[in-house]
Amino acid sequence: MSAPLPAIATDHQALVDQIQKHLRLRSTPLALQLFETVDAMRQIRGIRWPAADTRFSMCQLIGQARWLGWTLGATHENVPADSNCGGVMGLNAPGAKYLDGSMFHGVWFATIEASRDHQSQMPRVPHGKYVGVAISPLASNRLDAPDTVLVYATPGQMMLLINALQHRSYVRYQFGTTGESACADSWGAGLATREPSLSLPCFAERRFGGVQDDELLIALQLSHLQEIAMGLDWLASHGIRYPIAPYGVQCDPTTAFQVSYAGKL
Repeated sequence: MSAPLPAIATDHQALVDQIQKHLRLRSTPLALQLFETVDAMRQIRGIRWPAADTRFSMCQLIGQARWLGWTLGATHENVPADSNCGGVMGLNAPGAKYLDGSMFHGVWFATIEASRDHQSQMPRVPHGKYVGVAISPLASNRLDAPDTVLVYATPGQMMLLINALQHRSYVRYQFGTTGESACADSWGAGLATREPSLSLPCFAERRFGGVQDDELLIALQLSHLQEIAMGLDWLASHGIRYPIAPYGVQCDPTTAFQVSYAGKL
């Protein structure tokens, strides 16, 4: 039987602090919440809106919240029209030029068939229910019930984060790769499935969204973050900590094994 998940934390600042103590993330986790009405979004404390005459890619809006610490609201009108930017989050249906493959054909894909398959297999939130999304640093406590939380991490940090998530109730996670438009693998799949969703951030996320060359991205639920915080504490108590000190490629590892696996060898 799987171990029960802990109660979901209501003090998001304390939860973030506990994770940061162990992982030393470059930026704070981000909360995303979808809304059915703009009026509900306007009730969020300190919310900002893009200027009416500007459009941003969704990865730019995520990047603004991440790097500038803003709480942002965005609707379909704030992203390129009928695009995957809004379509991945369910704020609109992507237009025909996306779905028929013609938009990416000759740019990312050499054949129209490959471009069309890329679109048809892309994880998306079904459109029609939500009109907007709010994005905010989780620690600000401005979004009480986020639909997903984004964590940017280096491969070493991400590996320990997943180890921590698995420490009481093991799941062998398998993650897909969309390629370009990899936001579908993180917030798209995370919002659609509510399961941990890891991505290799794409060219656009790195060019426009400020994602660094050595970073991965995972979308999680608050309950996953709570489990990760507990797991990082537990792993640290057993000597498994970040950063990971290299032992050396020409050293006999027996001594290190004896420390970690005392009485088991």
